[in-house]
Amino acid sequence: MQKEHTLNRLDTESVGKSFVRYLIPSMVGMLLMAINIVADGIMVGNRLGPTALAGVGIAAPVYTLFVAMSLWIGVGAATRYSAAMGAKRPDEARVIFSHAIISIAIFTVVIGIAAYFFKTQLAYLLGANAETFPYVMEYMNVLLLFGFIFTIENTLSILVRNDGGPNLSMIALVMSAVVNIGLNYVFLFVLDLGVTGAAVATIIGAFVGLVILSTHFFRKKSNLRFARFAFNRKLFLLIIIIGFPSFLAEIGISVFTISHNVTFEHMAGTAGVSAFTILNYVHSVMLLLFLGMGSAIQPLISYYSGAKDEAKMKKTVRLAIGTALAAGIFFFLVGLFASGPIVSLFGDFPEEVMVLAIPGIKLFFIAYIFMGTNFVMMTYYQSIGQIRMATWITASREIVILLILLAIMPRLFGLTGVWLAIPVSELIVLLTIFYYHRKWNS
Repeated sequence: MQKEHTLNRLDTESVGKSFVRYLIPSMVGMLLMAINIVADGIMVGNRLGPTALAGVGIAAPVYTLFVAMSLWIGVGAATRYSAAMGAKRPDEARVIFSHAIISIAIFTVVIGIAAYFFKTQLAYLLGANAETFPYVMEYMNVLLLFGFIFTIENTLSILVRNDGGPNLSMIALVMSAVVNIGLNYVFLFVLDLGVTGAAVATIIGAFVGLVILSTHFFRKKSNLRFARFAFNRKLFLLIIIIGFPSFLAEIGISVFTISHNVTFEHMAGTAGVSAFTILNYVHSVMLLLFLGMGSAIQPLISYYSGAKDEAKMKKTVRLAIGTALAAGIFFFLVGLFASGPIVSLFGDFPEEVMVLAIPGIKLFFIAYIFMGTNFVMMTYYQSIGQIRMATWITASREIVILLILLAIMPRLFGLTGVWLAIPVSELIVLLTIFYYHRKWNS
């Protein structure tokens, strides 16, 4: 009986209640993960200075690539998993889960080891210079060899949430963040292990999260089990296709980071890169909160799609857009009135860094008014199988349109043009979504 109740909760529960039940743990978990990232930046910046902080910022795309892979497999599998559960096919759901965990483990181990042999070339490709190179290498050495721990943890977290365990996913993220922050302090300020210590703390935190998530297997209400399976090429391709927009969204973050690092290095030197790194830490918080909103609706939309319940899908999207818009306006106001205190959090920087970062945050935060709706609509299209539109949103936001704007706007408006490239890009993407949605529903 217990199992049956679990399978039917989303069928009987109101949309509003389900949305809140998934939204709150997702947002709390992502907020803690964001605080975790910012605490890394604050501790590195205060203990090791702006050059080390810039070095970690330059190495960040390696971390982002691993996040991207775990989201690619995790969200792709979770979308199929929830649709199978909505269609009352739990055995099929278990095969999907098994494919996902085995695949992500193999992929990240192979890629991490392969990249380790070309780490010097990779560091310079990401934008390292003579000053930042040692710090970039310290961070990458740990991440390339042990990043698979983080990717398995992140993939399992997504699947646990889709199996009716949003609270356990949140607890794992919270504990992972607490362990990481605590170890960061010990490794940086007590043992003086430098950037290597910060990277090791991240991996140990992820391992603790993985152990906590594993307790889901022992819950009576859990449908997650490793099933014996032969590799199913069709299923694997389906997971890859559905998850691709999530992968692209994270790769977009890497493109965003590298393109801005290179542009700021060219236009304002290391001071420019340091100013952007501060912004990027704060931006990571906002991105994770918007990702939390997307993460909250993905299990619901996928389940309702499997159950063929159009009314519940539409109501969920309306609730999510309202929440994202309110959050975006709030974040914009925070950037407008608190940019000085935000920058000061990361350390006592030279005046040349401060004069770049403070107005930069005020301009950049305009993007958050549009970004939340873009995230929600991308998740919606992905969850109902409209992969082309979901891919367009992710490809254009931080890759195609962004790179075009970065090639044009700095020449016209100088550094202001660099800061405004993302807000303009988000607005253009939102207008294309509005046009597509009207055309599709007409």
